[in-house]
Amino acid sequence: MSTHLGRMIVEDFLKSSKPCLEAIIKELSRFKGDKIRKVRLFYFKNGQKKELTLDGTHFFLRSSVEYSNPQLTVEEVQGITAARLLEVCGNYFNIYGLHEFDSRDIDEICEKLSKPPLGKIVSYLLNTDDVEPDRYSMNPLKDSIVSSGQSAFPSASVNTERLEIDQKFFHKYEGSLISKDEVELIDHHLRTCNNNYLDMVDGTKYEQLENLSEAFGINLCLYSVRMPLKFLEKEESNGLLHYILRESHANYESIERVYNCMGRSMKKRTTLLTVPHSEKGYGSKRASRGRIYFDGTKLKSVKVTFKTTLLYPNAIDPEDVSVAKADDQFIVQGDRLINYNFSETPSSPQFILYSLGSPEDAVIWHAIGEFGASQLVKSYTSTRVVCARNLMMRELKEKYGITPKIPLQFNIAAKNMWTHPIHDNIDASIGCIQNLKDLAESGIKLERLLSDEYIRKETIF
Repeated sequence: MSTHLGRMIVEDFLKSSKPCLEAIIKELSRFKGDKIRKVRLFYFKNGQKKELTLDGTHFFLRSSVEYSNPQLTVEEVQGITAARLLEVCGNYFNIYGLHEFDSRDIDEICEKLSKPPLGKIVSYLLNTDDVEPDRYSMNPLKDSIVSSGQSAFPSASVNTERLEIDQKFFHKYEGSLISKDEVELIDHHLRTCNNNYLDMVDGTKYEQLENLSEAFGINLCLYSVRMPLKFLEKEESNGLLHYILRESHANYESIERVYNCMGRSMKKRTTLLTVPHSEKGYGSKRASRGRIYFDGTKLKSVKVTFKTTLLYPNAIDPEDVSVAKADDQFIVQGDRLINYNFSETPSSPQFILYSLGSPEDAVIWHAIGEFGASQLVKSYTSTRVVCARNLMMRELKEKYGITPKIPLQFNIAAKNMWTHPIHDNIDASIGCIQNLKDLAESGIKLERLLSDEYIRKETIF
């Protein structure tokens, strides 16, 4: 069952994003999949967490959200909507062939969009749980996050018992970053989440997605994966991410290879491939300073320093910069990383490493080059190239059934990014948008990112 808004978005997408549909359909024609591989996902329904497992015969399309704010932003909603559009339209035209669409095609696509993900392509969310709980100065719990000493904690470790709505934040940003209804919704989930910060955020966002699904006529309740910390916490020491971290730290050459993928120099060796957590709970990558030491070619130790660090401002007030408060210093012996075990040495890996464990066959980025970081895409793509050429992580296929490849990469065009109709910010909460038609009229245009343009040349010689 479609609504006027959903139909408007679908028609615009089909007109503007045909090259992306062509690309994903072409990729599907040679996609083999792996029925043995199991992908574990979850979603929330009526405030309850539900789990499901899909096999690797599906073509997984990744969008993403962070745990840095409990309220849904217009940017997050657009990314989720884009993923569902590409998923459903890709599945539809893969069956019927890509052709000039008519009203009957629109009717069928809208009908399929109103239902949960179901088909060869499955869109999902990679929820990054290592991020600071108020990374972008837009969390309505921000004051108590700082006062409770958790601003430099990874979100996966945050305790909710001492958290409460920051009334100063609400009054300052009502209508631009947050709405009254969202504050009440967050407060409800804060009281019912059983001291689980991640469940509080997911519960809030999924409830918002259920309401938006009805308004748009598009089921936006994508399945989710939490990475990297909850993944590592559940994984056995011989699991996939443990293997990736051990291989990354095997010796000087291994670390240098990852450095090359990241565009970093081994001269100072200050970039940590995984940031060990402090016994005080700190895990912020931004608040950490590191130095890697070698004994010949063997990793000798890693020095870690946590110090209070400014993070990022929101888009409404550039002077309102979030902060990660931390003060600690320690040394991790190299053997703890060479023979890595998360239960002994909790740490937050770099995204380019842990995303190798995400099931993605295609990904959606947000306004790369303007709002999104093109350097991250270069690091991501280069890492995939090196692994695909069997120059790094050589046992991914044999031991873990993962064939390294560069996923198809799509980008939401910057000029089509959804923003607040008055304040023009992408970090506005969806509850600040009084008329969703203002977003739907902007449309969603996806463009293809060509991998060859994002490969660091030093990684392939």
